[in-house]
Amino acid sequence: MKLTVDHMYLLTGLVLLAFSARSFLDGGNRKRLGNGLFWGVYGLTFLLGGLVPNRVIGFMVVLLAALGSFDMMGRGSYGETTREERMARAAAMGNRIFLPALIIPLVTFGVAKFTSLGALVGLGLGTVVGFVAAALMLREGPLVSVEEGRRLIDAISWSAILSQFLAALGFLFDKAGVGAVVAGMVSSVVPHGSRLAAVVAYCVGMALFTMVMGNAFAAFAVITTGIGIPMVVMQGADPSVAGVIGMLSGYCGTLMTPMAANFNVVPAALLEIRDKNRVIVAQVPVALAMLVANVVLMYTLAF
Repeated sequence: MKLTVDHMYLLTGLVLLAFSARSFLDGGNRKRLGNGLFWGVYGLTFLLGGLVPNRVIGFMVVLLAALGSFDMMGRGSYGETTREERMARAAAMGNRIFLPALIIPLVTFGVAKFTSLGALVGLGLGTVVGFVAAALMLREGPLVSVEEGRRLIDAISWSAILSQFLAALGFLFDKAGVGAVVAGMVSSVVPHGSRLAAVVAYCVGMALFTMVMGNAFAAFAVITTGIGIPMVVMQGADPSVAGVIGMLSGYCGTLMTPMAANFNVVPAALLEIRDKNRVIVAQVPVALAMLVANVVLMYTLAF
C-alpha cells in the first residue's frame, strides 16, 4: 500500500482526537469543554473530509469559528516538570536535544527528493520519525508527548487553524475574480513590457497582500493570477522559478504583519513578551532585505 496525503490527514485527525479526549478529562481547565469540543471537531474534519458532504464540513467550520470567537477555550494543567528540572535535563543532553527537530526536515527532503511520495507525505513521515527518536532519547511514553503537544496547541489556541482559514479565503477571492481586479489596477501603473517593473509588482504585491490577508497561501492564488501569470510568466519567465520566489516574497509579508497571528503573536505569547508587536519589529529589517533579494533573484534567474 502506497502512502498518500490522506494517510497523513488520518494521522493528524487521530492526534487531534487524542488532544480532545485529554482536554475533556483536564480538571484543571475551567474551559475544558470548549477545548475538547474544538480539537475534537477539528480532528473530525481531517478524518471525514472526503467522506461526508461539503455542507457538513462547512457546519463544522462555523462551529470552530464560534468556539474561538466566544472565548470558550483556555489553558489547562499538563503535568509539567519544573523549570529547574527541564534546564538540568537539557544541559545533560547537550546538543543532542536538537536531533528530533533536525530529523523532520531531513526526512522530508529525502522523501520529496528521492521518492514519488511528495513533500507533504515526507513531512508526515519525518514527524513520525522525529517523534520516535525523541521518545527513545528521553525514554518517555506516548502519553507525555500527547500532553506536551496539547500544552503547545492550547497555547496557540484557535489561531492554529488560521493559516487554513486564510488559504481557503484566498481561494474564494480568486474564484470571485479579485485577481482580475488586481491585474487591472496594477497594469494601469506598471509600464507595459518592463520585466523589472513586473517582477517588482509581483514580489511587492505578494508581500503587501500577505500583510493584509495574514497568510502567503491566501495571497498566492490572487496575486499570481492577477500579476504573476499575465505580467511575469507571459513575458517569458520560468513559472517554477517565479512561483517559488513569489511565494517567498509573500513570506516576507508574513514577517511584518500582526494578521499572521500564528507566526508573530503566538511567539510573543509563549515568550510572555508584553509588547505583542515586538517580534514583528525585530523581523522587519530582515523581511525588507529578503524582499529586495527576491526581486533581484527573480529578475536574474526566472528569465
